[in-house]
Amino acid sequence: MISKEEFKREVLKWADIIGVNPKEIQIRKMNRKWASCSSKGRLTFSTDLLLQSKEFRNEVIVHELLHLKYPTHNKMFKILLKTYLWKK
Repeated sequence: MISKEEFKREVLKWADIIGVNPKEIQIRKMNRKWASCSSKGRLTFSTDLLLQSKEFRNEVIVHELLHLKYPTHNKMFKILLKTYLWKK
């Protein structure tokens, strides 16, 4: 398990790599999903992610950060998701 602060540092590290700037990062209990991204740039992550492996956390973090550039799962979104996760 990692702390909320460590998790937020992971998110900010990935945000720097991807070149996005989330307006807010929340970590709270979520019942139905791992994370979400609002149209205003707020990222919300499930507290359950703190218990997951680094690899899985990275998948969720990169997925949500890419939504700041590409709101839908279009072709470019999918290509970039695979590219970023392959490198790390």
